[in-house]
Amino acid sequence: MASTSLLCLGLGFLILFHACFAQIAQGTDATREQRQQQQRFQTQCNIQDLNALEPQQRVESEAGVTEFWDQNDEQLQCANVAVFRHRIQQRGLVVPSYTNTPELFYVVQGRGIHGAVFPGCPETYQESQQRSSESQSRSQDQHQKVRQIREGDLVALPTGSANWIYNDGPSELVVVALVDVGNSDNQLDQFLRKFYLGGNPQPQLQGYSQSQGSRYQGSQGGEGGDRSRRGGNLFRGFDERLLAEAFNVNPDLISKLQRPQMQKGIIVRVEEELRVLSPQRGREQEQEQEQEFQGSGDNGIEETICTMKLKHNINDPSGADAYNPRGGRVTTVNRFNLPILRYIQLSAEKGNLYQNAMMAPHWNLNAHSVVYITRGNGRMQIVAENGENVFDGQIREGQLIVVPQGFAVVKRASNRGLEWISFKTNDVAKTSQLAGRASVIRGLPLDVIQNSFQVSRDEAQRLKYNRQELTVFTPGPRSQ
Repeated sequence: MASTSLLCLGLGFLILFHACFAQIAQGTDATREQRQQQQRFQTQCNIQDLNALEPQQRVESEAGVTEFWDQNDEQLQCANVAVFRHRIQQRGLVVPSYTNTPELFYVVQGRGIHGAVFPGCPETYQESQQRSSESQSRSQDQHQKVRQIREGDLVALPTGSANWIYNDGPSELVVVALVDVGNSDNQLDQFLRKFYLGGNPQPQLQGYSQSQGSRYQGSQGGEGGDRSRRGGNLFRGFDERLLAEAFNVNPDLISKLQRPQMQKGIIVRVEEELRVLSPQRGREQEQEQEQEFQGSGDNGIEETICTMKLKHNINDPSGADAYNPRGGRVTTVNRFNLPILRYIQLSAEKGNLYQNAMMAPHWNLNAHSVVYITRGNGRMQIVAENGENVFDGQIREGQLIVVPQGFAVVKRASNRGLEWISFKTNDVAKTSQLAGRASVIRGLPLDVIQNSFQVSRDEAQRLKYNRQELTVFTPGPRSQ
């Protein structure tokens, strides 16, 4: 009897030990995963003077233009990001490609179709088997999910996912993209690398930077030097016979993949309308609105990487986080309303200021902010930790400026209004305001304000309570 009790007791301790060990291991794995997600390449930010940046390189393709901001600019190096912009003509197709880092792009204008391919995921879009005898002669198609994109859409792309964009609208499709080269997923150098699966890309499109450009130019003679200066898609470097065997096709077909006959770049024109399987635009938008109304599940069951939502319309007024009918609105997208951002460690803010309205002066607690002006113009000031004004000037549509972490910033719209999209290098970017009802000044005791600034109690009270609005301020007499 005693031996039986000892055996039961031993088994109980063993089960308890394994349960505790499993919990500890699970907690350790979760902590390790969180630590890895939060890690970014660290750079020295010695910013003395900021500037509104214009694209520095323009590369033309058959059906559009790609523009790059200089990756060697100290502002972009401080934020550890690269930025580029596609201008896609009607019926223009940006050929499939992938990058060595996560990517977040915003649709500035137009509409189109976007597709992303995730390894190991099934082709969930399939043509029906019940077809007429006339159509049965054509080959049936099936592919991974595609999505309609329109102005205001923010689209997230995990590292290494191949994606493409097609303009099926009546006007030019413009997208601006941020690539987070500081993300821990990036195991290469701190520059954008684009790997194209189609087209005939120029060298600048595959990794534009002055340092890389000088390295290429410095190659003297030899086959290797010539090859480093030439552009080409990913298939070009493989042996033709090996690829033919891998695809089980004729080598003549492989030669067409490796050496396209015409130099069309990466945005090619589709002669006839692109045929892809896709739900009707109206029904897809209804489904998105239903999902957003119900909320996004984040327990690992509702979504997998194969079905995960990649886009969110940040321009929808009904989704605004802060709204002032006389001032404008501000909307944020982070890991809570677009869960995939948790994995790529990015978020975004869309601002829309009406005529002469002001965004509350604030600073970013835990992220750099890369601000791209989408419409209008206005004045912007940025102040460093020593109280020095590092930027004070007009910003206009198409310009870009980086607001480093902790630097205080204020924006005021002109008579034309001001709109912007801010890409932020944290999946839950946080801000703290200097003025307004939710400001740090509002949270301080009056005596602390009075003694910190050597002002009267009445003046401290006016500083604390005169502005009752949140985030977006109505224009006052001083703005005229």
